[in-house]
This record gives sequence, structure tokens and C-alpha cells, in this order.
Amino acid sequence: MVPIFELEDVSLSYELAGGARNVLRNISFTVSDGEILTFCGASGTGKTSLLRIMAGLTRQTGGTANFRGAPIDGPANDVAIVFQDYSNALLQWRTVGRNVALGIERTLKGTELKDRVMDALRLVGLEKNVNDYPWQLSGGMQQRVQIARALALKPSVLLMDEPFAALDAMTKASLQDELLNIRDKTGANIVFITHDIEEAVYLGDRVAVLRGTPSTVEQLFDIALPKPRNQITTRELPEFLALRHRIHDAIGGHS
Repeated sequence: MVPIFELEDVSLSYELAGGARNVLRNISFTVSDGEILTFCGASGTGKTSLLRIMAGLTRQTGGTANFRGAPIDGPANDVAIVFQDYSNALLQWRTVGRNVALGIERTLKGTELKDRVMDALRLVGLEKNVNDYPWQLSGGMQQRVQIARALALKPSVLLMDEPFAALDAMTKASLQDELLNIRDKTGANIVFITHDIEEAVYLGDRVAVLRGTPSTVEQLFDIALPKPRNQITTRELPEFLALRHRIHDAIGGHS
């Protein structure tokens, strides 16, 4: 079976006034159908840059990056990205429903558009907020709107760039569970960037650790924790605690 993503020896550098800045070096990994792959690493290890390469928003300067067996040469129609900064990602003057419709309103009209928007909002539990404005919602609800906007595209892949980093602990935990439920309901493949080791372990089927400058994939961890996962019992498992320690060590003592 052809991997969803296949990156081999991917490097990235930028030409700056003071010389080249090397961000990524010899990054190699695959993303298999049906999995959540989480990337974890300290700040400044190129996690967002890597996600942008996978999204087709940035071109690597070395190596190969393929999506479903073909070179990535721009954004793919069935790949959606969810950003960390939900307040700037949403249009505050548009209702929740019209924000969710943003990516599909040129191709869908009338009842079909409305049904697609409502289906996406139901997946994140916001169908009753369709006529509200983002500024009327909590941070967690605004991030749900951004996720719903991505889901309205019916993507086969969700690329998520630290989407819960700015949220409080209880809201973050709730959205982690909601994301796992969305994956089960939609079958979407998910690549999730985080600097939170426990979040990476809780969500992931595998965890890739980025380390260094320029960064490389230091280690890949298989996460064989029982499913469905639970915020209390899963995090208390000896296997969970052992994985947390091993990933912490692989990152280099930073979290």
C-alpha cells in the first residue's frame, strides 16, 4: 500500500543576509493510512516548517516529499491544515456558519452547502452556534470552529500545528478526546505537531521526535496503548509513563 506521505532525506534552508539558515536535515518518515502521527520537539526545531512542506506551502531544498506517491508541488485538495492561532485564523465579522463555509462556498450552494456546514459543526458539537460570531465564543469553541472549517472540506488528511497549545488544561483535554472521536467517525489521517510530550503520547499511534539545529528525526516511537483512550486511566498506565520518560530523554531533557 502506498503511504499517505513519504519523506526521504528532506532538508530545508533559507538564504538570509548573514548566510544560509539550515532548519531541517535528512528528515525521513512515512505516514500510513489510518494513523495519527505526532511530532514532538523543543521550540525552534522546525516542526511548523516540516508541516508546511507536507501541506505544500513550503518547498524543501533537498530530498523528496511525496503525497500518495506523487511529489508535493502545492496544496492538495484533500489535505486541510489547522493552525494554532484560531483568533487570527477565523474571520470575526463572519458567523460561525459562514466561517465554516469559507473553503467550500464557491463550489457548493444552497441546501448542499448548508448541510455540509451543519454536518461539520455537529462533529465538533457546535451546531447550535451556527449563527454566533467567533468573538462571542470561548477559545476552545473558536478552535472547534476552525476544526469544523477544515472538516467541511472532507479532507483525507488533517495537518494540525499545535492547535491546542494556547488553551487551558481542561479545554485541551476535551479537544484531545474530541479529535480522537473525529478520527474514528471520519477516518481522516492526522499529523499533529506539539511540544507537549503527554499530548503527543495520548493522541499518537506513533511519535516522532525532532531534535537539533538543523533538526533531524531523533527517534520514532510506536504507541501501543489501549483504545479507546481515557484522560485518567490512560495517563496512569505504566506504559504511558515509560513512554513519556523515553520521549523526554530523546528530546534532550526539554518539554
